Amino acid sequence: MTPAIPITAAMLYDLVQCPHRVTMDAFGDPAKRDKISPFVQLLWDRGTAFEKQVVGQLQQPFLDLSQFSGNEKERLTREAMARHEPLIYGGRISSGDLLGDPDLLRLEGSGYVAGDIKSGSGEEGGSDGDDDGNPKVHYAVQLALYTNILSELRMSAGQRAFVWDIHGREVIYDFDLTYGVKNPTTLWHEYGAALAEARAIVSKTATTLPAFSSVCKNCVWYSACVDALEKADDLTLIPFLGRSKRDAMYDHVSTTSDFAASNPDSYIDKKKTKFPGIGPESLRKFHARAQLVSTKGSQPYLSAPVTLPTSDHELFFDIEVDPMRDICYLHGFVERRNGDDDSERFVYFLAETPDAAAEERAFRGAWEYMHAAPAAAIYYYSKYERTIYRKLQAKYPGVCSADKVEQLFHPWRAVDLYFDVVLKATEWPTRDFSLKTLAKFLGFKWRDTHPSGAASIEWFHRWVETGDREIRQRILDYNEDDCRATRVLLDGIRGLSAA
Repeated sequence: MTPAIPITAAMLYDLVQCPHRVTMDAFGDPAKRDKISPFVQLLWDRGTAFEKQVVGQLQQPFLDLSQFSGNEKERLTREAMARHEPLIYGGRISSGDLLGDPDLLRLEGSGYVAGDIKSGSGEEGGSDGDDDGNPKVHYAVQLALYTNILSELRMSAGQRAFVWDIHGREVIYDFDLTYGVKNPTTLWHEYGAALAEARAIVSKTATTLPAFSSVCKNCVWYSACVDALEKADDLTLIPFLGRSKRDAMYDHVSTTSDFAASNPDSYIDKKKTKFPGIGPESLRKFHARAQLVSTKGSQPYLSAPVTLPTSDHELFFDIEVDPMRDICYLHGFVERRNGDDDSERFVYFLAETPDAAAEERAFRGAWEYMHAAPAAAIYYYSKYERTIYRKLQAKYPGVCSADKVEQLFHPWRAVDLYFDVVLKATEWPTRDFSLKTLAKFLGFKWRDTHPSGAASIEWFHRWVETGDREIRQRILDYNEDDCRATRVLLDGIRGLSAA
């Protein structure tokens, strides 16, 4: 008999990123769910399409059970394993409160190993296959669930599983191997901890709290959780004070306003604080931010001196990338001269088709544009632009050399406003330091009602599919607004006073 709330691979995947998602899915009011965003729907559709593509190109026989469901699917899967089918696609297995739907079950010796088909990289790292070799824990807990079930069914070939990923690789997940440097552990240990937590949540022997994080914004419970956080005056509304730090502080101080009113030195003993994982310097910084966000009318300020390039020619730079197609499809610039906003003009280089030739043309155009103005100061937000330009140079070495990319992004000319200025030298009365949040605080408004990089990817997909010129313009308008928001932020920073 299937438990009322079985532990599934999807549940463990969500739990790794947010335990409260498991609580909300199990017990939340369905009426409070947000609509699934077009971007998330696109991810699902692309994942399904990629899975069908991979299966359709298999050069070996397999048993397809994907058209079945529920108990019938599980019965057919057990029968197939009993007769030692070499490869099973779309099966279903269960044991006790564990329920799994592995994409693949492959016979190895007298037992089976489970596998999933993923439309992303099988390891941590970039979308171009240049990964760091570490497993993805959110993939690992899913695969470990299948392996656990196979073991309980006495049908397991060992403590391992595999991923067939977007790069055409088979990535092996060995659950007994140790990984990590600071806190070495095994994937099986990670799985055991996630499983225990999931069981505690669904049995209501453990409670979870929402936490504000950048990963929340595409979740269907985003609005409900933010509402709860605001009513609770939760500590995670302090920039960069995340779930683990909030939980470490919770027994001593549980609200932003209480923390703001407290003396941080009361929690400090020499070089340590009462809170594991939070040092004295970090605690004082969080305290200052708590005072900012909890005091009405607070203004941002400089926490350290800022030195910016002096140039009467400025380029505000932003790119758009589709990680699913592994293509940088847009390089946008707002150009300003002599600090005169009326002189601004938007210049862009767009890959009109999602292929390498179009990507290279757009990259070359943007590169030549920037090098036609060698005295211009360049401003961008986060290291992403530099990272992508390094990858583009490696893909298209005929456009420029690696040394030239490093010269372009040298701090004397190009300024990362996020890492080199905002994080190091400013404080803001906002719950995060994203470009959207800070520019809106300074009065800037995007033309689109729901602007985001994720939305732009979905628009790009629809434009490629339909050729709709209105969607194309929406992409350009969004990128232009991001560039202008970077200019607004720069001007705002220039106007800040020291604390």
